[in-house]
Amino acid sequence: MSVVIVVDNPETWPLDIPGVGVVSARDYITEASLADERGVKVFNLCKSHRYQALGYYVSLLAEARGHKPLPSVTTIQDLKSLSMIRFAAEGLEDVIQQSLSHIQSTEFTLSVYFGQNMAKRYDRLCKALFNLFPAPLLRAQFRYGEQRWHLEGVEAISAGDIPDLHRSFVEWAAGEYFSGRKKIRGKPQEKGYDLAILYNPDATDKPSTNNSIKLFVKAAKQVGFNVEMLDRDDYGKIAEFDALFIRETTSVNHHTYRFSRRAAAEGLAVIDDPTSILRCSNKVYLHELFDANDIPCPRTMIVHQGNKDEVLGSLGLPCVLKRPDSSFSQGVIKVADAERLEKELAEFLERSDLVIAQEFMPSAFDWRIGVLDRKPLFACRYHMVKGHWQIVGTDKKGERDFGKVEAVPLDLAPKKVVSTAVRAANLIGDGLYGVDLKQVDSRVVVMEINDNPNVDHGYEDVILGEQLFVTIVQSLMDRVKRIKEGKANP
Repeated sequence: MSVVIVVDNPETWPLDIPGVGVVSARDYITEASLADERGVKVFNLCKSHRYQALGYYVSLLAEARGHKPLPSVTTIQDLKSLSMIRFAAEGLEDVIQQSLSHIQSTEFTLSVYFGQNMAKRYDRLCKALFNLFPAPLLRAQFRYGEQRWHLEGVEAISAGDIPDLHRSFVEWAAGEYFSGRKKIRGKPQEKGYDLAILYNPDATDKPSTNNSIKLFVKAAKQVGFNVEMLDRDDYGKIAEFDALFIRETTSVNHHTYRFSRRAAAEGLAVIDDPTSILRCSNKVYLHELFDANDIPCPRTMIVHQGNKDEVLGSLGLPCVLKRPDSSFSQGVIKVADAERLEKELAEFLERSDLVIAQEFMPSAFDWRIGVLDRKPLFACRYHMVKGHWQIVGTDKKGERDFGKVEAVPLDLAPKKVVSTAVRAANLIGDGLYGVDLKQVDSRVVVMEINDNPNVDHGYEDVILGEQLFVTIVQSLMDRVKRIKEGKANP
């Protein structure tokens, strides 16, 4: 039984959902055969989830058994939190106003059944609420006042709360949810661990191409994972998995960070973990980290309104300005004269209170050292775009242009480059990182650490081949097993 619905009394269960088992809360808690099953997805539709009620213990014990409950205990607590409701209301302000603009009354109740409602016009709002509060059946209350709609509350409901007219729709929505998963199955495994890969195939800048994702899927099946591809709308499914692998360009103010944080809170093994995203996404943090731990880096200033006039005297020209959260060479510029320096600094400081300024270090290529589990994984030379000072540029048509990528066996890469990269990455954590360095004569400096490095067929994998993909997903499998055995934190 891979999917089970838990209710107070199966005899009064009003829905007919083919292929899904229904058990009582008491049986789920007490029956040894249910406790011993692996890979069970538990949909908790008990009437009460209050603290220490049977419904609460269903989700609590499901987590302890390594099952995947919906709602999780985290979601149960979130639904009781006024601060979380306010947080949800702020994040959903636009979609709430757009979705409810046609309603003439001052109060409105929205039923959310497996992320859907009978009226298609509420699809966006239902999906957003389900993503924030992943529970099979939800009811949200809204009130109109001060010329806008306000989210007053969200609660999980039981099957008994479903109006008779809605039941056939709920059966359909549940069937869609259970059968519509984009699952890519591997060989049957004893514990059936599930891996979610967060990926947007249509993104302009992504750390792995579609062909490379296929190699990750193949490798994941090889090490024993069942695999499902997720997109940004699948936030509510996170608790169903054992591991999350993010293959989208990450950012703190972005859905990738929310996925990572939720996955970590639910006890999943995660790459990239939320701490790594937080640390690597901000160059101000990285500079302070390097400075405090004697990691060699270019001469750098953290610039603010009070010291912006000191950049020229401290770093000279040309110099490089970087937004703290820049990535893929965007938000990074080189300035070669004092007038432009003043102009660009003013524009940068309008967007951020702090800006990074660094000495310009010309080189034909940057080193990229991949680091995983605190050990070097691969080495590449990322060559500058022809006629440009960066590894990524923009051509006359406005399209992205990339320099040549040259994979190098780790034992042939300069030892100082590799050891410096590993030392720097280990200050972040034990995840998957790409450390960018420059080597100018005998000087080796770290430029930045990326939490979501490129791993692409024909580039980073030239030396290791498919083993590179296997090594990465095997690390996730090892993390899952340590978590299940209680030997490691997620």
